[in-house]
Amino acid sequence: QNTSLPPTTRRRPGRGGNRSTMGPKDAYLVLYNVGCCLGWSAVAALSIPSVLSSVSSGDLSSISDALAAVYGIEGLATILFWVQTAALLEIVHAAIGFVRSPVVVTFLQVSSRIAAIFAITHSPDSQVQFGAGLMIISWSLAEIPRYAFYVAALITGDATKKTPFPLFWIRYSGFMILYPTGITGELTVFLSAAKDEVYLNSYGEEYSSLMYYMVASLPIIYIGSPGMVMNMIGNRKKAFKKRFAKPPPPPRGVVFPVTDTKGGESIRSSTPTAKAIVAAAVGAVSSEKAEKIMNERNWRFGYVKHWIGMVDEQCKSPDAALAVAKAGLSKAYEIFQFVRPDGSSVSFEEAMTAKNTEKFSTGFIKGDAAPGKKVLEVPYKGKMLAGQELKDQVKKWVDYGTIEPSAGEAITKCVDNPGWLDLSDKYFVLLGAGSAMGPFEVLMTLGANIIAIDLDRPGIWQRLITRAKNSSGSITFPMNVEQNLCKDDDALYAASGCNLFTQTPLIRDWLLDLYPGKSFTVGSYAYLNGALHVQVSLAMDAICRDLSNKRKGTSLAYLCTPTDLHLVPREAYEASLDEYKNFSKKPYCILMSLLGRGKLLRKNARKPIPGEGGDFYTVNGISVAQGPNYALAKRMQHWRAVIARSEGCIVSSNIAPATSTVSVTQNRTFAWAYEGMPYFKPYEISAPSTSNAVMSAILMYDLNDTASAGNPKVKLNNPNQLFQFGSFNGGAWRCAYEVDSIGEASVLIYFSRIAAPYIGIVTAAGAAFVAKYFGYV
Repeated sequence: QNTSLPPTTRRRPGRGGNRSTMGPKDAYLVLYNVGCCLGWSAVAALSIPSVLSSVSSGDLSSISDALAAVYGIEGLATILFWVQTAALLEIVHAAIGFVRSPVVVTFLQVSSRIAAIFAITHSPDSQVQFGAGLMIISWSLAEIPRYAFYVAALITGDATKKTPFPLFWIRYSGFMILYPTGITGELTVFLSAAKDEVYLNSYGEEYSSLMYYMVASLPIIYIGSPGMVMNMIGNRKKAFKKRFAKPPPPPRGVVFPVTDTKGGESIRSSTPTAKAIVAAAVGAVSSEKAEKIMNERNWRFGYVKHWIGMVDEQCKSPDAALAVAKAGLSKAYEIFQFVRPDGSSVSFEEAMTAKNTEKFSTGFIKGDAAPGKKVLEVPYKGKMLAGQELKDQVKKWVDYGTIEPSAGEAITKCVDNPGWLDLSDKYFVLLGAGSAMGPFEVLMTLGANIIAIDLDRPGIWQRLITRAKNSSGSITFPMNVEQNLCKDDDALYAASGCNLFTQTPLIRDWLLDLYPGKSFTVGSYAYLNGALHVQVSLAMDAICRDLSNKRKGTSLAYLCTPTDLHLVPREAYEASLDEYKNFSKKPYCILMSLLGRGKLLRKNARKPIPGEGGDFYTVNGISVAQGPNYALAKRMQHWRAVIARSEGCIVSSNIAPATSTVSVTQNRTFAWAYEGMPYFKPYEISAPSTSNAVMSAILMYDLNDTASAGNPKVKLNNPNQLFQFGSFNGGAWRCAYEVDSIGEASVLIYFSRIAAPYIGIVTAAGAAFVAKYFGYV
């Protein structure tokens, strides 16, 4: 039973639901959804009255009889058949891009309904039992509001706030009753058909056994029902939270520029801003490609090809790579605005050059723990690896293809050089100190001096300061009052912290004056969802830019994502080709490729790009689901990394593995995909503690070993090769398929593993039946 089939209207109108005219595609979708809504309304109108009349009697047997008679109501069976068969178009809509629903998931959800229709139309016994009526009424009551909701969403351009609330409530609440009743009805239909001789002999007695096992095995598909219910409950919470969210506060600090107005209010859309920045970057080397970017009408789903074109242009020469990076960041500083507390607005560049009279106070806490042992330890699958045991595991990762040899070498050298782990005289500025992927915990364990930048929220500072007190290191942090005025710890936590968005210039000034003569390593670890990620990345960039230019000895640190477009070693490219040869022959991969029609299981290895210094190999790891804002935020960090390195700054910018952080696994689809991805060798999903430890080790290598690619004295054929080395990418580079094309296949693998015991039972029962049927037992 599927009371929440993939939307046939899922689209993204202009921000705030702003739209002008409806295009042919949306007009078609409105007609489709209206037609389906009317069809299901007819089914409900025919079926429900007779059942309601029996309910008034209070006799359960009469209710059961009324449900059993529903399918036989004149005209109902025909309408039911055609309106449910029309749902097959939803698979087509997903396949051709009319909607954003995953093709495979849509196929499975629709096909389960089609299987029930097939069973009931071929089995007289299933038609005259109570479950048939229960199934039909549950379907109709679920589908009427669903299709009506989609029509309203298309017409208003806003599926969250502008759809009528009663329709919104039913859409996100009805499943709690209709899902269990629908499942019950479908199960009775399948089980009745399995015992119906008419159904079993529909295509002749010789196929009766096949028909039996086909219908008897269908209930297995409901094993994942609890997970689907939980997912729908999560979706309901998100939808209601979004509908009743308070209006956003007035813009302050780093904000997107005004791109439109509506009803006298300013609209700050990320799309035209992102297009302008990327077009400016690419325009530094190719005006033709820049024009195509500005003319892109489907930026949300069409941005990836422009990222590929941008990196292709950067590969042509070192000058081209730097020109793109400088032009992109320059444009960002030019068009992003900075709104001051009084509401006045200037360009972000102007805000960062203006003199400020306000200043932060400085808080300081020295830990009281004794210095710990200077040994690299990596938590991994319930064990704490160190020394030779850790080196052995690193070799396994390298041999399997989970990490690149250069990353393995970096970790191994960190094990062999314990002196690198004496951080008592090292200073690390952590922008986003409380980030789940940041190195705060590891650096505190090693006794480092942390300069922590994070939001002014007491809970954050209670955690950070408490951890610092229990370490041998120290923590320095901005405060809005003098530390000696805080009467207790609670007052200290409340007075600590700052806001990267609204106080960017003040944070930069405070850091410039802090600990004169000390060398800082500035790490950008703050992360936010959606467009906010672009804003916080630009704020961090301004701080990194000015500290690396104005403070001698500053080094920069970044964590890159595997879901980006990277230059990779030739060995990784060749390994990916080998994996493709192996996996493309597997029946499961062949089937998924056919079902996906080019969208699933796309070849990972791309054609080499010729450029100054030889051929360059790339992997497109971009995940369209993460969106262009995420891609732009990470790309700006790439740009600053190559610029700073070209100006003589040590830059540690390495690819971290796919990690099961809370921010990722709270999306159940991503969590399910993570469970199935290791099927595609050499993928491995890391725990946050493992990622933190190994990435901190590679950071120590970059800061201490002159052979590191992060050292500006090491020659690279292209600046973007900085990201080619030290990559702990989790297998994304050597996998047979692009990461964005294995999600659906990975989810199915996860659910197949859950269903495996039940499939085994059914298979064993079938084998026993065959053996008995042919007289073997």
